[in-house]
Amino acid sequence: MGLKIGICGMGAFSRNFIALFKAHPLVDEVVLSDLIPERAQERAAQFDNPRTFGSLDALCESDVDAVVLMTQRQLHGPQALQALNAGKHVYSAVPIAQTVDEVRDIVHSVERTRLIYMTGETSTYMPCTIYCRERYQKGDFGRFVYSEGQYFHDMRHFYDPFRRSGGPKWKRIAGLPPMHYPTHSVSLTLSVTGAHVTGVSCLGVVDHHEDGIFRRGANLWNNVFSNETALMRTSDGGAMRINEFRRIGWRGQAGGVLMSLYGTKGCFETQANAQAWVSIDPEAQVDLTDLLKCQNLPVTDATRSDENAVVLQEFHTGVSKVHPVGRLPETFHGLPNGHFGSHQFLADDFVKAVATRTLPPNHVWASARYCIPGLVAHQSATNNGVWTDVPDLGDPPANWERLNPEADLA
Repeated sequence: MGLKIGICGMGAFSRNFIALFKAHPLVDEVVLSDLIPERAQERAAQFDNPRTFGSLDALCESDVDAVVLMTQRQLHGPQALQALNAGKHVYSAVPIAQTVDEVRDIVHSVERTRLIYMTGETSTYMPCTIYCRERYQKGDFGRFVYSEGQYFHDMRHFYDPFRRSGGPKWKRIAGLPPMHYPTHSVSLTLSVTGAHVTGVSCLGVVDHHEDGIFRRGANLWNNVFSNETALMRTSDGGAMRINEFRRIGWRGQAGGVLMSLYGTKGCFETQANAQAWVSIDPEAQVDLTDLLKCQNLPVTDATRSDENAVVLQEFHTGVSKVHPVGRLPETFHGLPNGHFGSHQFLADDFVKAVATRTLPPNHVWASARYCIPGLVAHQSATNNGVWTDVPDLGDPPANWERLNPEADLA
């Protein structure tokens, strides 16, 4: 029998993944859940899903094999633990949690239960990351020296989504410290090199915008920073600079998620609207802009979002020439593939990992390494940039087999 997947949270982001999980040949049923019954029923009618639940509690008590969390950021940690403790595999939108202790508890729960936990980190399958990972594994970069990762997303892009998910008190959750959502930036480098962060110094920029979101007492974290910049030491001896900006008058390619990575032999460099491979040999320089460009997919009525144009662009993108589309199920052809080609690969990874009990690339130990550096970075920022050690929760057990996403399991 195929898998039963329960999706918790019926906001705009869930729409893409409902279609993908339903289309996967290893899935028999997709069950929907939301605290607002009308929203769950609307999605059920939209995607022909007869079963709905009104809470995560009910979903965890049901017969689903896995729970997919598409809920608010600050809920991911406790909800993942609840689902794991109920015996369910977990796919969670990023980030994994909001405190180091929550992350540690999730890792320990996975170690104890041997259930699959996976984070939906989109940067893992961005074209630039795929390209750099392949060249890094071939040795083309040489030794890692330095990288830059950034997530530029002005708060004005998020007003409507936060209003819908947070209700009248939406500003209390909108004021999330930028470094509490670091995974898009941090994973750009770490998913290429396989290293982890050992220490960080971070500076925050105090916000002065009239919306009052980033103010002491105005949000759950008493956070005053709308922009944070961190310098991080990596376990392979290199360094990386991470920018998480929520008040920035900038709009470039890749939805504000950009990376540059420099090695002793070769480098990948990104500017606002161009990407290139560069080395000490000027004849070896290559313009990668066309290779890494995603071709847009049409937005159908079934996948249309009410987001503004910026967010809509990210939710509905095609694939680039470097994406390994041949490993995807044929049933995914023509379906939504958002965040620069990543959604279909993430859904496929999770389903195959659960079906085979093997570790997907974005397993819980990788998820911890993508998130914890940012949590510690914010602590550093509140202490005026003091250098702070970053705890590491280690590697997966050696006896836990890794997923082979190329395998045909249908």
